[in-house]
Amino acid sequence: MKFYTSIPKELKPYFNSELEIYETELSCGNFIKAWNHLERAHIIGQKYPYAHTLVHWKMLHFGILIKNRTEIIGQIPRLIFGGVKSFVGKIPVGNPGGANVPPLKSYPIEKDLQDIFVKSGIN
Repeated sequence: MKFYTSIPKELKPYFNSELEIYETELSCGNFIKAWNHLERAHIIGQKYPYAHTLVHWKMLHFGILIKNRTEIIGQIPRLIFGGVKSFVGKIPVGNPGGANVPPLKSYPIEKDLQDIFVKSGIN
């Protein structure tokens, strides 16, 4: 079993970029675009406990900001268990992380995100 810790330096710029775009879109009130970039950050960082937990923290904050009870309640267990599942390498690949999707279901990864993983040498 492989234990994952921090996000590799090859992926970190892409992860950080998604979070920066999220913050920009959020500050402009573009909630749908902001959420999309949080989901993309989740997919990039979900193998790594700190990155994974950070995105779920931001998703919880987003749910509070937009007053979405489902998102708030759905993020609490994801926030608690997501990082642990990452640490032991048991994550549903491609899962966007929101409360609107089953937490243990894998999803296809968008082509541009697949390309990031390939370019970074991360499988």
